[in-house]
Amino acid sequence: MSLQEQFEQAQLDSKNLSERPDNMTLLKIYALFKQASAGDASGDRPGFTDMVGRAKFDAWAALAGTSNDDAKQQYIDLIADLKD
Repeated sequence: MSLQEQFEQAQLDSKNLSERPDNMTLLKIYALFKQASAGDASGDRPGFTDMVGRAKFDAWAALAGTSNDDAKQQYIDLIADLKD
C-alpha cells in the first residue's frame, strides 16, 4: 500500500476505535491530519472565547515545518497504536 492509501485507511480506522481517545490524543490526531492534508497552519488564531478552536489551531501550528509525508506517517502510526 502507498503512504496515501495507508493514510486513507487510517482515517477510516480512526472512526472505529474501540474507545474514545483522551482530549490530548484527539488534538494530536487532528493536528497530524491537518498537517498531512493542508500543510502548515494558516489563517488567524481563534479568539480566547473559542477555547476548542484555539486548542486545535495551537496543536496544528505546533507541527509547522513537518512535511506532509512525515505527518501522514505519524498519523498512521498513532491510529495503529490506538487500535491495539
